Amino acid sequence: MIGTILLFLVLLSVLVLAHEWGHFAAARKSGMVVEEFGIGFPPKLFSWTDSKGTSWSVNLIPIGGFVRIQGESGEHRFEVGSFATKSYIARFIVLFGGVFMNLVVAVVLFTFGFAFGLPAVIEGGVDTHAIVTDQAVNIVQVISGSPAEQAGLKEGDKLISIDGADFAKGDAAREALKPHADSSPIEIVVEQSGDLKTVKVVPAYIEEIGHDGVGVALVETGKVRYPIYFAPVKGVTTTVGMTVQIVEAFGGLIKGVFTKDSNVAAQLSGPVGIAVLTGEVAHLGLAHLVQFAAMLSDNLAVLNIMPFPALDGGRIFFLLIEAIRRKPASQALEQGIHAAGFALLILLVVFVTYRDIVNLF
Repeated sequence: MIGTILLFLVLLSVLVLAHEWGHFAAARKSGMVVEEFGIGFPPKLFSWTDSKGTSWSVNLIPIGGFVRIQGESGEHRFEVGSFATKSYIARFIVLFGGVFMNLVVAVVLFTFGFAFGLPAVIEGGVDTHAIVTDQAVNIVQVISGSPAEQAGLKEGDKLISIDGADFAKGDAAREALKPHADSSPIEIVVEQSGDLKTVKVVPAYIEEIGHDGVGVALVETGKVRYPIYFAPVKGVTTTVGMTVQIVEAFGGLIKGVFTKDSNVAAQLSGPVGIAVLTGEVAHLGLAHLVQFAAMLSDNLAVLNIMPFPALDGGRIFFLLIEAIRRKPASQALEQGIHAAGFALLILLVVFVTYRDIVNLF
């Protein structure tokens, strides 16, 4: 468990520091004064100052980091290196810099992963340039209360054989799981947590599917890689496609809040839930961890661009209002709104963390 926590902290810190580096690099390029780049959060352990006056601090709480830019909260409006004195475009680039860096990290990780091979669903075909190895049929869902669950089959199990026959195609495997004419048990061999497991299952009526069955969903998977020259292209297209999916997912969550969908809370996961998932993914191997890190970086990008107070998107929203009105909003008002938004985010984190902890037991 300690190893899982440490791995999660390292992964999250790298992604957050990449985000903050995006703000930092854009601010430096725009001629803004960067007062501090913090690795971790206070209390401060030690620090040093570079030739441009930026204080680099290493702090005790090892979760990500932060960047302090002069005038980013509305103060120092008339000082030369202040955030507030720069053009709308320059300020937008700085505010968007963190999101951009998380997208870049996702592209780099996907590119690296596709150059060496990433696990993927291959049912329905793959791209022309794809090189597929380690093809298998995996269990991706086990219906609660089904014969499969009672027999001990789990999501993630790799199918080895059904009644002694091997299957490389999902359709053929699904056909083999249909009830025998004489109602005799179906012998299923799977690889579960690295060990072979043999079970005998008698199909039964399952309400969710409306007919007799074992109660599992199968899908063809494989390790997909691309030639070095094409891996970057696939890294970009995968990041774009995943970004669209994440935006749609967030849209569904927001819609669920306003329609009082009871499933919304169940779809949220906090630091504890993500930490547990990180550990589970790490056990599957480096390729799975690289893929997970890319997805997490993409999620951070989308989350931060949302027009919610305290997030980058919220600050960009205020910048847009300022550009339209040709004058900044009240400093006290803007800070108050961001503070309220931050408080709401903390409450949400506390809520989902509590639920994640309860679900562990």
